[in-house]
Amino acid sequence: MTTTQKIGWGLSALFALFMIFASATPKLLGMAVATDIMTGLGWPDVPIFMIGGLEAGLALLYLVPATSVLGAVLLMALFGGAIATNLHGHAELFGHTLFSVYLGIWMWAGLILRDPRVRTVFPLVQ
Repeated sequence: MTTTQKIGWGLSALFALFMIFASATPKLLGMAVATDIMTGLGWPDVPIFMIGGLEAGLALLYLVPATSVLGAVLLMALFGGAIATNLHGHAELFGHTLFSVYLGIWMWAGLILRDPRVRTVFPLVQ
């Protein structure tokens, strides 16, 4: 494994840990922080548990080499929904609304660095 791939796996692992423990876990446990945020954004009756399960499942899909690109694409779709939700709720632009963009950059950077097949499509790093 090359140094580039090791860095990519490190970024990918940190990303997945963040998604599972900081984002999905509060939703899966029904913590007040998750429901309060969604209510504040104008979605009081959203299925929080389902969103948390989706986040955790897609993060795991992203970690499996055979399904990593599918996981990344589906996570980007989820991030698009998060951006739309934050725009709907008039959240702060550079903090909350664009946070999904920052996560997407982090996620794709890890995948591009760890997977030579992805680098052939996005030749940003040799």
